[in-house]
Amino acid sequence: MQWSARTAETVTLGLGGVLLTLAALGLDAAGRVLVGAAGVLLVGAALRDLALRPRLAVDDAGVVVRTLTGRTRLPWPGLRVRLRTTRRLGVRSRLLELDTAAHPDDEGTLVLLGRRDLGTDPASVAQALEARRPA
Repeated sequence: MQWSARTAETVTLGLGGVLLTLAALGLDAAGRVLVGAAGVLLVGAALRDLALRPRLAVDDAGVVVRTLTGRTRLPWPGLRVRLRTTRRLGVRSRLLELDTAAHPDDEGTLVLLGRRDLGTDPASVAQALEARRPA
């Protein structure tokens, strides 16, 4: 099982970034900077999505999270999977929280992934992880 950003969203980001960058060529100096920067940021977000595929994978040994610096394996023993729900400015958001700190003194690893990272609702991913956890 694995989860990644949605392909359609990644393609849309990339195309939007390219279009903004091309549109910036026909603007005045200030417009080129602002619209060009927005285009470059969108292309960068699309490239990030491509580089981090799959963002989260699960197997019998545990969970593997891909980051820009490499892969991090979180073994099942000691792994805590939680769903974090927050409300800010009237908007509710959910995050999948993966935590390996068994004790308060242990530094451990904390990973927070949202719907954009996973391509689906974090609640369904949390349920799938708990169902896959070895007994």
